Amino acid sequence: MVRAAGKEPGGTQSIERALSLLDAFTEEHPERRVSELVQLTGLGQSTVSRLVGALEALGFLAHDPRSGLYRIGRRTISLSSLALNQSAVFRQSRQVAQNLAAELGLGTNVAERLDDRLFYLCHFEGRQAPRNFTMVGRGGPLHATGLGKALLSDSDPDEVIELVGKTLPGFTPKTLTRSADLLKALEEVRSRGYATEIEELAFGRACVAAPIRDQTSRVVAAISVSGPLSAIDLGRRQDELGTLVIEHADQISTALGYNSVSLGAARV
Repeated sequence: MVRAAGKEPGGTQSIERALSLLDAFTEEHPERRVSELVQLTGLGQSTVSRLVGALEALGFLAHDPRSGLYRIGRRTISLSSLALNQSAVFRQSRQVAQNLAAELGLGTNVAERLDDRLFYLCHFEGRQAPRNFTMVGRGGPLHATGLGKALLSDSDPDEVIELVGKTLPGFTPKTLTRSADLLKALEEVRSRGYATEIEELAFGRACVAAPIRDQTSRVVAAISVSGPLSAIDLGRRQDELGTLVIEHADQISTALGYNSVSLGAARV
């Protein structure tokens, strides 16, 4: 349940209440009735009606008069675009990811880590991996995705366990549900430079991902290619795709200021 924050000094209570209403809209529930928002936030009917009216007037919510349902308004699109364009990873990876999707005909994604989940920054469809929705702005589990494993690849074991726990949620019979198995998979990622995921998050799909580093050599993002098993064909193409994602990850890393040669020399 989404609960509104209690009263705070400085006149922030109304802002927090309004944001709690926006937070009630999710991928699973993109449309809500006022009665649902009342139940989810614990706010009074009159308070919710007043705040919903203000958010609609400002363009942050849109209302369908026939169904009575509210949805997120278009004003949020301009804010999300502003946030994306301020991201150095997004700016440096967008064209690289788009080119890779066009070259392979597979889906291409770029993601960062947001706390204990990944957050999609870029998504481009390939002709062999179409989607009827965008992945941008969505989240995902770290342990059950190639992107997540790439993002965790430079974390020490204690940090990994602190983030994901010792027992991990399963999505398919192939999901890694023990932290020991995940740590072993991360060793393989570090050894070969890329991560794989085969039907660990969803049946019939696979991906290959590589970490992206910044000028400090820290992993700050990851790029992947993904698609149906028949299109990605890892049994035959895994090394080829692994090499490609590493090359494109390195291209983005270099644009972010990463220099493996100078960093290696500095350690000698």
